[in-house]
Amino acid sequence: MAALHEIEKALGAHSVFKLRLKGAIEGGRCDTPIPGLKVRECTFSKWLHGPTIAPSTRASAHYTRVRDLHAQVHEAAVFAVELAVRGHQPQALLEITGNGEFAQRHRALTAALLEWKESLVEGPKRVSGAMLIPPEVLELERQLQG
Repeated sequence: MAALHEIEKALGAHSVFKLRLKGAIEGGRCDTPIPGLKVRECTFSKWLHGPTIAPSTRASAHYTRVRDLHAQVHEAAVFAVELAVRGHQPQALLEITGNGEFAQRHRALTAALLEWKESLVEGPKRVSGAMLIPPEVLELERQLQG
């Protein structure tokens, strides 16, 4: 199932994106292009807005929620970079790792992707009522918090 594979790739790719964004802000490298910063440059976005998604999928609540949150994540990333470029590095980092707009939207996108993924998998995989998050995504999130 192509959608399931793309959703799994998106979960990992967006955790990597968050890690790169944090690294760029911490390292003061926000004036150089950050791969995937703009929503249309993102690989997941190319799939999400591309021709391979069926009209019935585009009409689904999962698709609509993920599409909207995905755009919001990228808007918030651009805002964080703009903060850093203007010399507000601590605020920019809080946007990424604290409870800023980017962090909130990123968590919401991850949850929405997991819900969409679960809806595509026969017999949802749950442990004590909680959704399973791929280990590589958990590891990347741990790195961001540390």
